[in-house]
Amino acid sequence: MEKINQVKKLIRDSNNIVFFGGAGVSTASGVPDFRSATGLYNKKNNSKYSPEYMLSHDFFVNHPGDFMKYCKENLMIDGILPNPAHKALANLEKMGKLKGVITQNIDSLHQEAGSKNVIELHGNLRDYYCTSCGKNFDLAYVKSFKDKVTCDKCGGVVRPDIVLYGEGLDQNNISYAISLIAQADILIVGGTSLVVYPAAGLIDFYKGDKLVVINKDPTPRDSLANYLIKGDISKVMDQLVEGLDE
Repeated sequence: MEKINQVKKLIRDSNNIVFFGGAGVSTASGVPDFRSATGLYNKKNNSKYSPEYMLSHDFFVNHPGDFMKYCKENLMIDGILPNPAHKALANLEKMGKLKGVITQNIDSLHQEAGSKNVIELHGNLRDYYCTSCGKNFDLAYVKSFKDKVTCDKCGGVVRPDIVLYGEGLDQNNISYAISLIAQADILIVGGTSLVVYPAAGLIDFYKGDKLVVINKDPTPRDSLANYLIKGDISKVMDQLVEGLDE
């Protein structure tokens, strides 16, 4: 509790906080992570392919129907709602304290909670586009197809605007994330194993002395943290923000 109170005081005194989060931020909402024992990569699927390969650029190009079917069955989860971590971050932004959320998640839960400045490093499952003519589509259009989704304008293959294995991250997003992190007074890193690059490398651009790492399991950067809090990010963020606007 002492560390929670120390970090709470830092947050109370700062108007330049940046949050960097991963899959653990959404697990309390019922979204499976990728790498834990119960995560997507350890879940049995009825395919001869590994989940990593099924979420790759190669697999999408060669098996667009199977790719979309896998996305629908494993990534597009109905009925998920923001949890206390998403809400706490949205509240910090409303208070003028949080400058931005940098997320590796593709579930849009930060926006649903009310966060405005969200950098989605790995894209999202809200937006879709035709790989031939570039026409944009929404989720409702995609859900009207059983598997392979085709464009109503040119017949091309439609895909989600997410970054697949074998694809590069959007450079504008990276540049913006680096600039936010480099200028941050407090950097809170939460719910991420910090093993997925290049995203995990972004925290190296933080120049301050208030690096807060919140995670259930150890990360490769724990030794660099000025404040290390082991625990469930949804509970910890809730505690950190509780009562700040009074």
